[in-house]
Amino acid sequence: MRTVLVTGAASGIGAAIADAFAAAGDRVLRVDLRPLPGEDAMQADLAAPEGALRVAAWARERGGVDVLVNNAGFQHVAPLEAFPLEAWQRMLGVMLTAPFLLTRALLPGMKEKGWGRIINLGSIHSQVASPHKAGYVSAKHGLLGLTRVTALEAGPYGVTANLICPAYVRTPLVEGQIADQARTRGIPEDEVIERVMLEPAAIKRLIEPEEVARLALFLASDAAGAITGACLPIDLGWTAR
Repeated sequence: MRTVLVTGAASGIGAAIADAFAAAGDRVLRVDLRPLPGEDAMQADLAAPEGALRVAAWARERGGVDVLVNNAGFQHVAPLEAFPLEAWQRMLGVMLTAPFLLTRALLPGMKEKGWGRIINLGSIHSQVASPHKAGYVSAKHGLLGLTRVTALEAGPYGVTANLICPAYVRTPLVEGQIADQARTRGIPEDEVIERVMLEPAAIKRLIEPEEVARLALFLASDAAGAITGACLPIDLGWTAR
């Protein structure tokens, strides 16, 4: 039985991934800013380094992890000149510094076992940009760089590192963006999904969290042992243009 650590596991993509690994028979350590039930759950604020370090220590006390899923994240939408410094710092803390600290702390255990999987949740915004998302785009671009460095350093030890890069997924994070996008772009809320989220996509629908979870399960399998350092799009054709 493998041990899988999933951050941001209370809802959305993180909950779907945690549930998928649990259904596959793995032991799942769930981390979130919100409290979660059970002895294999931990409440932690990953915006500060101390939170990520506490999570790493907690995971090591449980024997380390075989699969690390860095999923926690949030969105803030604002024009660049009005983007709050606090939001910028918190976003980079949660979505870039925390994955770095957790990888740094848990990779040695994977190397010692000669097997491991690091799965980072990126975005289409790991490759392209959108207006009014300076913090999110910067963090997701940085996470791609971290993933590739990790892949190069960990590969000789049987450990892979990959980035899942979805377009808009039907989650509370995406639903919460609709009002913000409508405000910053000056369009009605009911036009945001069609004109902003789905206009570049070839397939005109939102992605379901379970679809992302199935890709994470595959990346954690032995069948994906030759895939590392990749940004794997699950984006409805969003970045095909």
